[in-house]
Amino acid sequence: MKTGIIGGGGRVGSCAAFALQCGGTVDEVVLLDTNADAAAGEAMDLGHGAPAAADQRFRAGTYDDLADAAIVVITAGVRRQADESRLDLIHRNVKLFVEILDALRAARLRDDAILLVVSNPVDILTRLAVERTGRCPDRIIGLGTLLDSMRFSAMIAEEARVAPADVRATILGEHGDSMVPIWSSATIGGLPAIHWPGLNPAVQARLLERTRAAGAEVIRLKGGAGWAVALAIRQIVEAIAHNRRRVLPVSSRQNGAFGIRRTCLSVPTVIDCRGVVARVEVELWPKERAALQSSASTLDETYAKVSAV
Repeated sequence: MKTGIIGGGGRVGSCAAFALQCGGTVDEVVLLDTNADAAAGEAMDLGHGAPAAADQRFRAGTYDDLADAAIVVITAGVRRQADESRLDLIHRNVKLFVEILDALRAARLRDDAILLVVSNPVDILTRLAVERTGRCPDRIIGLGTLLDSMRFSAMIAEEARVAPADVRATILGEHGDSMVPIWSSATIGGLPAIHWPGLNPAVQARLLERTRAAGAEVIRLKGGAGWAVALAIRQIVEAIAHNRRRVLPVSSRQNGAFGIRRTCLSVPTVIDCRGVVARVEVELWPKERAALQSSASTLDETYAKVSAV
């Protein structure tokens, strides 16, 4: 299976390529970047590691090389500043994103190819991809709150002093300030997290704020995220490549779940080789459902300001 990574010479794109290599996930990865030398260098470096990893091909390429790609991951974008919200990026990133979408159209991307949007603000750009390209909405997926959910779970594990793999906790809604923590289903070792000693409401609120601020903190400390987002990308690519029917909190165009339509945001979503096959409306606490609907309204208001649509 051929996968393209647009922005493959950058931090997130190159980390994603490495994660795919470590997982032996796909057969071929094509790296595209406005900095062609960076893409070529990353492809060469990854190729040198092939004898110690999976039998895969890594190469730099152009949009024309993506015509027969099964998955195209879009990581290119202007980097967020530490004091800037993801939604503040909209006016700086939309122009670049539209150029990418137009280039993909010109390359005659195959009809069944799946677009995975990672660039921020991811929910806005995912909706832009759906409405501008006219492609099947179920084949356009945003990374959404999958990374937030991973961060949230890691922070709960740290607070509870347990192994991160024993925590299952989900963030839904916007990948941004209006994200919604789903404490009603969070578990530690299969037990309700809200009943875990020490995880009182004040601690829960603090953990959510840490999760919201995590991206900005990583930017402040090292310039931007890379490794965790790469592992999140790999989960989605693996679900597609191996037809796994994973249930993941990813962003896609909603068609009625939780009373939300048209907006792209994260709900529990079943992913397989076809892309999105189901959006699952599970029972939430009333305040969680209301917060999710409020998150959708926030994104709708922001999307209405996008002049490029």
